[in-house]
Amino acid sequence: MKRDIDWSKLGFHYTEPEYIVRSAYHEGAWEEPYATKDKYLHLHVSATCLQYGQEAFEGLKAFRGVDGKIRIFRWKENAKRMAKSAEGLFMEPVPEEIFGKAIHLALEKNIDLVPPYGTGATLYFRPLLIGTTPRLGVGPGRDFEFIVIPSPIGPYYPGKFHCTTFIVNRHVDRAAPLGTGQFKVGGNYASSFRATEAAHALGYDCLFLDAKHHRYIDECSAANFIGIKGNEYLTPRSSAILPSITNDSLMTLAKERGMKVTRRHIRLEELSEMSEGAACGTACVISPIDKVLDPEKGKTYLFGNEPGPVLSELYHALRDIQFGRAEDTHHWCEIVEN
Repeated sequence: MKRDIDWSKLGFHYTEPEYIVRSAYHEGAWEEPYATKDKYLHLHVSATCLQYGQEAFEGLKAFRGVDGKIRIFRWKENAKRMAKSAEGLFMEPVPEEIFGKAIHLALEKNIDLVPPYGTGATLYFRPLLIGTTPRLGVGPGRDFEFIVIPSPIGPYYPGKFHCTTFIVNRHVDRAAPLGTGQFKVGGNYASSFRATEAAHALGYDCLFLDAKHHRYIDECSAANFIGIKGNEYLTPRSSAILPSITNDSLMTLAKERGMKVTRRHIRLEELSEMSEGAACGTACVISPIDKVLDPEKGKTYLFGNEPGPVLSELYHALRDIQFGRAEDTHHWCEIVEN
């Protein structure tokens, strides 16, 4: 069905698709994914996703390329990460075959929602996995539903690629080192809202420190941190940080450009030694930082009002691959005939 959408006015917000895709796990087997116009869940009030937070999700995109072809970016990595999240919450992992079929069916049934090339907009997929077993006693469920929700979204930066200010938070821990921080689960985001909403009220984004020492950089709101120090690409190593597929892609591109890539604990004070800093993730690819405020210590770390040259190059290099403007030597994109 053709949709009358002004692609230039799309923001990073939900737009109702015609179809979503669903697959249930019951009595030890996943059903074949199917498309439906029903956007509502029919859940028992005691479902484990509601009672005990047994839920995981993902985020990935399809791009209309310069050649008119549609490219899905690294969906198999999302399938692997969701499987790890499922295992972390004692859920039944979605097989890669089921995950892939659901993504492709969601694309096929909503093909008219893939934005035209040149708008900067993309088709975003939100795979969701929930526990549906009714249960009041504390424990995991044994029944699950996997859902893929497609939605066209506008570019993270509607205008110029620009910088964001972050403020350090020492009063809310996003995730514990041996908790669920390495999994993409809703609880991690809900637990961060107190800090992120307080930062947003001041006009900033929130920089979280590690929960154990409050000394090392953890996450930039809900994204990985990147720092550029000379010819070195720095990003935190922590069991409380979600392994970012975007960050992994950028590290590969940095290495190809002769940069040293290092994953380690990064002290907050090291920001003063870096020339560039950024958050990275599926939504923004790279969100450059202009400064980091640390009001409790009375310090401000400055990176400049414009995106730096290294991160700008990496940002455009990855976008060029996603939109088919550069050769995909790593075979990250799956081209879908349409």
